[in-house]
Amino acid sequence: MSSLIQIKMQTPKYSLIIPVYNRPFEMDELLASLALQTFRNFEVIIVEDGSVLDSKEVVNKYRLQLNVNYFYKPNSGPGPSRNFGFDKANGEYLIVFDSDCIVPPSYLTTVDNFLQLSPLDVWGGPDRGSPDFTPKQQAMAYTMSSVFTTGGIRGGKSKDFQPRSFNMGMSRDVYKNTGGFLLDRFAEDIEFSMRAKNLGMKVGLIPQAYVFHKRRTDFKQFFKQVSNFGRGRIQVGRVHSDAVKLTHWFPAAFSIGLILLPFSFLIAPFFGILGVFGYVFYFFIIGAHAYTTTGSILVGTLSIPSAFIQLTGYGYGFIKELFVPRGR
Repeated sequence: MSSLIQIKMQTPKYSLIIPVYNRPFEMDELLASLALQTFRNFEVIIVEDGSVLDSKEVVNKYRLQLNVNYFYKPNSGPGPSRNFGFDKANGEYLIVFDSDCIVPPSYLTTVDNFLQLSPLDVWGGPDRGSPDFTPKQQAMAYTMSSVFTTGGIRGGKSKDFQPRSFNMGMSRDVYKNTGGFLLDRFAEDIEFSMRAKNLGMKVGLIPQAYVFHKRRTDFKQFFKQVSNFGRGRIQVGRVHSDAVKLTHWFPAAFSIGLILLPFSFLIAPFFGILGVFGYVFYFFIIGAHAYTTTGSILVGTLSIPSAFIQLTGYGYGFIKELFVPRGR
């Protein structure tokens, strides 16, 4: 008890901002993981974004373990909710997590050690699945980070690495100079990362600062989520002309190829057979790699439909937003 009072009296070095919408069960797991952090000079700011099923009682469970503040506001989307949290924060650095993340105990220690040696204005870390997740969640976590589906750009070591809001940090000065998130939702984090880099800020990856990311509980929810990612990429492209690269067209091409595949048998059967072989071989590679990565035959098998849903969902959202943007 006395140690918590001491933590609350000192100015926090890190402010952890977490927007949440109707997910108290996720908030419970996330706060439990934050209570185990080995680095203790931090505060937690929960921004309830107009939820009907709120997290207030869950937050109250951790007030003796964490320096935590809870705010309720009308629904506006994750971008404005994070900005709301930034305005309430006291820390030198601001970190955002999604509510469906679980943070390893050494996370803040890893970040703090890295920044002391290699200062960054904006940073991000990878996400991964945990053996405690359901097999579907592990499969979704694999396909969202696999080089065979996303090109390894999420949490990869690419020079074009863009921190994502499930695991993103910045200095207070960055928020003051950028105004935070510009878009309400759908790739608002990518737009922010690109804008910060374009303004000359030092943006980078902290490879060992990973979080366990649960994502969705079933494939139907996963399809909706990745479809929004596809839409978001096009929306960011309207703000930043260099936001949409060849990699981002792959799911759309994948989806169009599937649609055209039956017709190819009527026009040129040889190419139809070749196309089927190509898709089958591609999914075999994904399943085999998922198995070797996770050590689970079930997860490896589920990674095949997960990859299919991820690519077609992203492709659908990408194409839909490209030709039928929201509001038109």
